[in-house]
Amino acid sequence: MSKLEQAIVAIVEVFEEYAGKDDKKSQLSKAELSELIQSQLSNGAFKDKVAPENIKEVMDDLDKNHDGEVNFGEFSKYVACLAKGFYKKKHGDDKDKPRRNK
Repeated sequence: MSKLEQAIVAIVEVFEEYAGKDDKKSQLSKAELSELIQSQLSNGAFKDKVAPENIKEVMDDLDKNHDGEVNFGEFSKYVACLAKGFYKKKHGDDKDKPRRNK
């Protein structure tokens, strides 16, 4: 598998692992999301993004349908935001870079 394929499989598997801890296998509860974030985002580049005391705020931001849980669509958008943030941190904010005309 390519790196991108491995990354996609890993995202799905992490979601399934943590969502599978209670009766709702396709949703992350607040407790499951908290455990996932604390164990899977421990690297310094990501740990600063979500402090344990901010889990409720993260949950509120992710839970777009306000059902008290995070489904895979909501989770995948969160992962995309983390990837975007990491890219910006690594390469700097590109606001000041000139855009190429196509």
